[in-house]
Amino acid sequence: MRWTLKPKPEKEKVQKLANELQVDLTIASILCQRNIETFDAAKKFFRPNLEDIHNPFLMKDMDAAVDRIERAISNNENILVYGDYDVDGTTAVSLVSSYLKTIYPNIATYIPDRYAEGYGVSYAGIDFAQDNDFSLIIALDCGIKAIEKVVYANEKNIDFIICDHHKPGDKIPDAVAVLNPKQKDCSYPFDELCGCGVGFKLIQALGSKRNQTIEDFVPYLDLVATAIAADIVPMNGENRVLAYFGLQVINQQPRNGIKAIIHQVKKTELTITDVVFIIAPRINAAGRMKHGNYAVELLTEMDFDSAIEFAAAIEIFNADRKDLDKKITNEALIQIIDNEEEQRFTTVVYDENWHKGVIGIVASRLIETYYRPTLVFTKSGDKLAASARSVKGFDVYNALQECSEFIEQFGGHKYAAGLTLLPENYVNFKNKFEEVVEKTIDKKLLTPEISIDAEIELSEITPKFFRIIQQMAPFGPQNMKPVFKSTCVRDNGYGKKVGKEQTHLKLNVFQGDNKTTYNAIGFNLGDKMDYVQNDFDIVYALDENEWNGYKTLQLLLKDLK
Repeated sequence: MRWTLKPKPEKEKVQKLANELQVDLTIASILCQRNIETFDAAKKFFRPNLEDIHNPFLMKDMDAAVDRIERAISNNENILVYGDYDVDGTTAVSLVSSYLKTIYPNIATYIPDRYAEGYGVSYAGIDFAQDNDFSLIIALDCGIKAIEKVVYANEKNIDFIICDHHKPGDKIPDAVAVLNPKQKDCSYPFDELCGCGVGFKLIQALGSKRNQTIEDFVPYLDLVATAIAADIVPMNGENRVLAYFGLQVINQQPRNGIKAIIHQVKKTELTITDVVFIIAPRINAAGRMKHGNYAVELLTEMDFDSAIEFAAAIEIFNADRKDLDKKITNEALIQIIDNEEEQRFTTVVYDENWHKGVIGIVASRLIETYYRPTLVFTKSGDKLAASARSVKGFDVYNALQECSEFIEQFGGHKYAAGLTLLPENYVNFKNKFEEVVEKTIDKKLLTPEISIDAEIELSEITPKFFRIIQQMAPFGPQNMKPVFKSTCVRDNGYGKKVGKEQTHLKLNVFQGDNKTTYNAIGFNLGDKMDYVQNDFDIVYALDENEWNGYKTLQLLLKDLK
């Protein structure tokens, strides 16, 4: 690991903020690093307020979208709510369809089949709309690049409203309305909403025409918070407010589907990390293993007993998904070693029998072993489909753009993308992608980095210090959980390897003459047991350990030297 200490903010700013907030200098410094430099900014940060949620009509085309939906309602048209099969897409469809059903009955949902139709708006989906007399499609978390598909729909007298958050291309589809804060000419104040977040703005706008206020929409925020967590969008600005209140809904009054998942795993208080690792994979498992419809049915189910049955079925999909991704990851690792590709700047692997639903997870797993931009391909109809994942600091979307001559279709973000290509272009693409990455990547990005907020003495970790750090949640990109470094610590002699395969490290550390010890746990750091015989340095986050109803502070070790 590369340990990188973040630059220290200006001393005067830190001192001023520390005085205003009556906190210690370390806390003030961490806040300044996150551009929270005044009392008012800190108040906004620590006390998220529903009033900080923006007016939806600031988004380009929102008036047109609302007018078209109102016209559909007054003309008694059928409306199809269409979205992708991942967490962001299925939560968005659940959110918009469940709200529309409270004001109008002629609403149906459509999730494309991952295998038969692939990602985004499909011709099959438009044909379904025509065959079933739908004259308006609301596309969520997809559609920004569906130029030809929207033309096809227009020819059939089907209108489109697109709600997306992916990077727009040079051309925008000819839809009735395109809601996407990333459009160049959209002046919406926050452009990092997820797809479900854009859907939320749409229902908020529709509600304002019915004298509904933001309070009326709080019950929908469990879905928005789940999508924000799963889609790894920045946890600042409006997203932070939506996630903060959404997390409260998840813990106090979640909808039946989310309640059923929590009931299955028997967890009490969920953090945003729990949403990422407990709720999101289960919602995702439906689209990966079977069909995204299962997730929408779960998330819109009004009867709790039925939701429990859906959740039980999804639990089986999730268990199957875990087995499959383990198996495919092992096969991919063998392929890399057999082909002697460990020395490359990229990982590109392919097997026609790999399950399309888990190749994204496998790409992430491969990065854990070979830290470099990664693509995992499988057969999809007569084409090859891939999931791309990147390393911190490298834009894989731009790299794919450089290889577009060999690609049929692609879309995504800086760190995650999807693409399809013809089988005969695979080798050329693979070589070109390696060439582009080798030429453009800063070589230090090929070693994982731990970004450290501050170096502190262990004695600084008081209950008040920990309490303030906890209040900085929910954590996520742009507001990660603070990471600290402490030097020359020692173990009190009771340190040991733990876990079924002795892969984890459990220590009790102290520093200098201060004999107060701190419990520390290092997941997958068992092989560093030899380092703890003498003084060593640690990098860690602060965590709470719950055991038999008691909560204690512990250090969550990231690395040690």
